[in-house]
Amino acid sequence: MYKIDLNCDLGESFGAYKIGLDDKILPFISSANVACGFHASDPVVMSKTVADAARAGAGVGAHPGFPDLMGFGRRNMVVSPAEAKAYVTYQIGALDGFCRANGVKLQHVKPHGALYNMAAKDRALADAICEAVYEYDSSLILLALSGSKMLEAAAEKGVACASEVFADRAYEEDGSLVARSKPGAVITDEEQAVSRVVRMVTQGKVTAISGKDVPIKADSVCVHGDNEKALAFVMKIREKLEQSGVEILLLREM
Repeated sequence: MYKIDLNCDLGESFGAYKIGLDDKILPFISSANVACGFHASDPVVMSKTVADAARAGAGVGAHPGFPDLMGFGRRNMVVSPAEAKAYVTYQIGALDGFCRANGVKLQHVKPHGALYNMAAKDRALADAICEAVYEYDSSLILLALSGSKMLEAAAEKGVACASEVFADRAYEEDGSLVARSKPGAVITDEEQAVSRVVRMVTQGKVTAISGKDVPIKADSVCVHGDNEKALAFVMKIREKLEQSGVEILLLREM
């Protein structure tokens, strides 16, 4: 039987600004990536999201990004590996404080946005992230793009890692995500998203934006919480995966 973790980026509201349908999405996912205050979120939102995830039985992960509230962490930044390591450590610690207060064991770390995509190709940046994760808590799982430099770095540094695929993003032939500035980068058709996920999980393949099939490894499937169809996506993806004989588990159970 195939096994998969179904995750979503949550806790990305900030102050009076609400993003996503976290409360409705949580019952359908197995892991929640919670924003840590740099690209989105605030202490009140972080606390509530951790508590809500715990009640829903979802594994809680830190979702650290660049310090870029205005750009939602999706703008590339020039930072040294030492700076990146400090950013990640700081954000893991912040979210872990709320986990401890709620009696929750932090499960994983998934970098966000530009930090995630840059580290997928930049080994020095990937090493810095893995060092931050390992030195903070060597039992944490790193969630990283399938085929990325982050997975290479994690394997070398002894960090447990899981290969992530995306339900709502298009792929380039090299396995990287199509830049959001390009047409077709974000998938909005529900049926297309669902069929792609099932194929990635059961066949280990995805059709790139060029039309070419490329190999991919799926340990966890992500749906972006700020996608306007996030709730419909997670509901239909979970239903179809279970109909296809795929067992949905928390990352720590896989």
